[in-house]
Amino acid sequence: MQTAVKPTGPDVTNAGPAHARLLNLLLSCILTLIVIRLWLMPLPSSFWIDEMATVFVVHIGAQDASLQVAPQVAQSIYYVLPGIVDRFVGESEVAYRIPSVLAMAATLWFVFRLAVHFIHPEAGWFAVFACLSLRGINYQAADARPYALGTCIAAGSLVLLIRWLDSGRFWDGLWFVAAASLLWRVHLVYWPFYGVYVAYTIARVVGAETKVGRRQAVLIFALLGTSLLPTAVTALALNRQASAHVIGPVPSFEDLANGVKLGLIAGSCMLAVLVARWFRWPQNPESVSGSALLLILCWWLIQPLCLFSFSWITANSVFVPRYLFIALPGAALMATAIAAPFLPPVQWKRVSVGLGVGILLFLGQWGRLWPVHEQSGWKAAAGRIQELGLGPGEPVICPSPFIEARPPVWRPDYPLPGFLYAHLSVYPVRGKIYPFPFEASLEAEKYAARLSRETLAGSRRFVIYGGDHSVWYWREWFAARAELSGWRRRQLGPFGDVDVVLYERN
Repeated sequence: MQTAVKPTGPDVTNAGPAHARLLNLLLSCILTLIVIRLWLMPLPSSFWIDEMATVFVVHIGAQDASLQVAPQVAQSIYYVLPGIVDRFVGESEVAYRIPSVLAMAATLWFVFRLAVHFIHPEAGWFAVFACLSLRGINYQAADARPYALGTCIAAGSLVLLIRWLDSGRFWDGLWFVAAASLLWRVHLVYWPFYGVYVAYTIARVVGAETKVGRRQAVLIFALLGTSLLPTAVTALALNRQASAHVIGPVPSFEDLANGVKLGLIAGSCMLAVLVARWFRWPQNPESVSGSALLLILCWWLIQPLCLFSFSWITANSVFVPRYLFIALPGAALMATAIAAPFLPPVQWKRVSVGLGVGILLFLGQWGRLWPVHEQSGWKAAAGRIQELGLGPGEPVICPSPFIEARPPVWRPDYPLPGFLYAHLSVYPVRGKIYPFPFEASLEAEKYAARLSRETLAGSRRFVIYGGDHSVWYWREWFAARAELSGWRRRQLGPFGDVDVVLYERN
């Protein structure tokens, strides 16, 4: 692996071994507190809807017929991990999220190594805390979804790529192929990241910065391409129905600026300049090598730029924040590289202490005792419905939280359990379930009118339960029905972006 150039000039790093040990102990304590507060304490909070899809896939199986409406959901090797956890530990929010915690811990270790070797021997802690300053890093660490695993494999495969290019050993190249071939199998949206491998390898080979010859490089990437062919065929086949799974509009340039974390980059540059001038620190003349800077730039920019372009070209937006998580360590390394010229070697760890304390203060969700992973209180909402003691025939109207729940896939007699209502399998509720589609439609309103006349009007009470916007719509829709005039309605939530409304006969 390439190493950063050691500083020249006066030795400003010699602050004494005792002082260095104290700083390392302090940094370790701050890191531990951040991990406990931002990663571990949110683990028991409610699953959000995509995490409940994870539980559904693990319990029901990837071949379940209801998953045909969203075949991309089960196309991930990630489900092996929660499946193992479920088998030996059981189903719980904490257990299902532990693999992501471990994956993100490994990611921080890889980022530390890359910062030390590429930017400065003292820059590792700064890069780690730069990662932790990004909400997306902390979010995926406590998320029972594939994103943390993908970020970990991306970072680890880059470490293996650098090791192969440094050593020139064919076996090291095979280890890189093994790791890189897994990335696309974690999530089909990770295809742009392979451009990082290609760009960095070309830069090293052309610049004669590697022991790897062109023939060996071509052979290794040919093996990688061959290993990815089955996944490519699957991705192309699924892309034909991509429009059915779009959950947002085509991104704007403001979305792109937010996606590439320009605030972090500009803020780190401005802060480094201001602090250096305030304390009159001498500038550090060393710079990151050209190939290393290219690697960091590609890691930071390729994923968001490619998904942004794909969304504009196809009008099928895949520019979703969680699909960009894989680029966040690159943004953190870029922020570290920008700060490098302004931080004398002796100041790296001291500034990192301040950065870590700031993360604890500003990202710790100190307004509540136990921080939550996601503002989706499905668990609390289901528990509140259970407290009502509904009988087996009392109606519970459930709009699906999945965008795929549209006619003709959705129908009034949709069989349960099914993917479109995965939350009902994870957090069951009493009563008779009446499945509604994701959004209102002519078919849905005809069904609702018939249900209102023939079933609800003769009931003592009924419940509407689902995502807040869907619940609000149907709450007003049923309130306008003549047969339900005079009924009382009571909001039992909201529970974040989940809501429950109880209708009762006067």
